[in-house]
Amino acid sequence: MDHVVDARPRTDETDPATETFVAHRNLLFTVAYEMLGSAADAEDVLQETWLRWVKVDLAQVRDQRAYLVRITTRQSLNRLRTMNRRKEAYVGQWLPEPLLTAPDVADDVELAESISMALMLVLETLSPTERAVFVLREVFDTGYDEIAAAVDKTPATVRQIAHRARRHVDARRSRHTVSPAQTRAALASFQRVLETGDPQTLLDVLAPDVILVGDGGGIKQAALHPITGAEKVARFLAGGLGKNKLPVTVTPTMVNGSPALAVHLDGELDGILAIRVEDARITGLYYVRNPEKLTHAQTETPLTLR
Repeated sequence: MDHVVDARPRTDETDPATETFVAHRNLLFTVAYEMLGSAADAEDVLQETWLRWVKVDLAQVRDQRAYLVRITTRQSLNRLRTMNRRKEAYVGQWLPEPLLTAPDVADDVELAESISMALMLVLETLSPTERAVFVLREVFDTGYDEIAAAVDKTPATVRQIAHRARRHVDARRSRHTVSPAQTRAALASFQRVLETGDPQTLLDVLAPDVILVGDGGGIKQAALHPITGAEKVARFLAGGLGKNKLPVTVTPTMVNGSPALAVHLDGELDGILAIRVEDARITGLYYVRNPEKLTHAQTETPLTLR
């Protein structure tokens, strides 16, 4: 897949179109990723945004940042509709593509929350237009008029969509605020369980109604359906560990602004495990094994809301 920076023609350093695009590239990637949940597709959207941006008469553009976000939003909406058809044919469960993020991303509470695995999964339950409106309004604080121009709706309609999307997300997102330290503590306990294989210790760290979602994409083995309940999840994990004959190494990492675990089998990255924590217990386990979704899990991706 071609990346945006590789696809741009060589231009003079003072070229204003290039300068503006590069200045806002991290923002545009963040917008596209939050709308799509896929870094690979977000990169493709930036490619398409760049190809349209270089044809724009900049003298006619009052707010270049807003114009770039508008192009990115429209391309993301087109891509979302294509992705929805892909997901219908996807083998097993579909999880957002994990991003390795810098440790300081966790300190930016708004950014960390907006890219968290838990919220990204909730956004999957919105329609493409609802997701675009929610992301622009709630995450990037974009005005209704500007959103209307981006999604080709009236401002009044956008207000209604925003209200509906916010109500939908609020009903499904966790109401508990968990610090990175609490998440790290839960992960450390879970890491010890993986290393020792003690099923009783595993039950101690799992909430009774914990859910495990695995994503192998038909390439790697993973549960085809979510597994719910501490005992069922413990049995599934213990069974998987028991069948594996390769050396397992589990190391802490930062994914989507939150502490996570990188699981290596025989020295090779097998997957990324993200968790949701409530009341010091793990309520959600999200394990991405699909190798096509691990390309951004080993190199930090710069993100920004501004």
